[in-house]
Amino acid sequence: MRPANRSSLLFAAISATALLAADPLPPKPAAAKICTTCHTTAPDNLRGHFDNLALKNNSFQLKVDERTEVLRFDKATVKVITPEPAADVEAAFKGIAKGHEVRVQYTEKDGVKTAVVVAVKPPVKLAANETVTLDEMQKLVAMGPEKGQYFLFDSRPAPRFMEGAIPTAVNLPFPAFDKNVDKLPADKAALVIFYCSGKTCNMSPGSLAKAKKLGYTHAKVFVDGMPAWTKKQYGVLSPASMKAAYVDTNTPLVILDARPATLAAKGFVKGAVAADPAKMADLLKTFPAAKLKPPVVVVDETGGEAAKAVATELVKAGYGGVNILTGGFKAWQAAALPVESGTLAAKAVFVPKPRPGSISPAEFTKVAELAPAQRGVVLLDVRNPDETKNGVIKGALVIPEPQLLARLSEVPKDSKIVCHCSTGIRAELAFHLLKEKGYDVRFLPTEITIIDSGDFTID
Repeated sequence: MRPANRSSLLFAAISATALLAADPLPPKPAAAKICTTCHTTAPDNLRGHFDNLALKNNSFQLKVDERTEVLRFDKATVKVITPEPAADVEAAFKGIAKGHEVRVQYTEKDGVKTAVVVAVKPPVKLAANETVTLDEMQKLVAMGPEKGQYFLFDSRPAPRFMEGAIPTAVNLPFPAFDKNVDKLPADKAALVIFYCSGKTCNMSPGSLAKAKKLGYTHAKVFVDGMPAWTKKQYGVLSPASMKAAYVDTNTPLVILDARPATLAAKGFVKGAVAADPAKMADLLKTFPAAKLKPPVVVVDETGGEAAKAVATELVKAGYGGVNILTGGFKAWQAAALPVESGTLAAKAVFVPKPRPGSISPAEFTKVAELAPAQRGVVLLDVRNPDETKNGVIKGALVIPEPQLLARLSEVPKDSKIVCHCSTGIRAELAFHLLKEKGYDVRFLPTEITIIDSGDFTID
């Protein structure tokens, strides 16, 4: 065997060096962006928003921006820290609202993260003389800044402000506070009020602290913030905000046109529905259910009394996320945004944006009713044995979700996978676990009942 020459050895060395020097994949963020505004995250910790809970499997989902983490827990050892004491661990978990910010300390073994501490973000603490109540806030907004002698600032990031804000508010995001102090009034004795995303949000208290350092002596926080406001009042957004937050992102939205039909026929915002302020009872009879939480924007000619009347009736009927278009249709036109003409729709329709990776009941049914060899996908039933003993869809692969990572070799990597359970929660857990491993996978997000014959019904 001939020894390698110097040039080949040099080439090999250069190649090896290049491989070693290649940039590694960036680590996944351990905290949601909004959490990093006020917190640092220690190793073996995650910060994000609590999502689906599967008590049957001792699992839950944590949203870290666009990423979803699946975490296990042992009821006997996990510590759940909540603002109010709970009867037991199960009650503590059930008491965590979906979307609430939490910190999770975990251990990891064989790719499985197990939560050992789940700390629910507590309400902020401020002195009574530093806060404004909802009732006080409503009275001030009703008077307006000039008569009420106040300055109102929304401390949330711009994307949240564009989805709707308290009337008269100016956006002064806490992360960019120092760059925008020129928005604050020159009079440092003026009443300055900050608000953000509710009782646990630290951005408005952070803005308060910064304002005090600048010498403002009458600065306060509306602690209950936007969540409390939207339960009692409508918000506002500009044409530019509506375009950026909803139109450009294809986010489902209900647009109500409160103008007379003869005026609206000359031009209206695409997709708008007729909303006569005098006939709101009729409109509400067929309106999308409040539990769907449809964002609503009400438009009249100038953002005046007709829009306010419609928006007020919607809020009274239990709808949150109702906003009035500032400046009305005239402002929309002035911004050179798209206008349609003709006849307004008579009925509001709202279809929520599907959860990423989900399959519709209709599509699932179409696939599942085919013979297994004709489906072109593998149906993965991730229910527990006590459930699957009562019936399984013919040809489905059955692997309980807690066993999934240990039994990955049974899941064909070259096939499309559709997961289901009985409610959709564990199916979504399985979806995220398989997606993380590179599978082409979707999940059924709704309830399904399967009988011993393999027949099923979907709620």
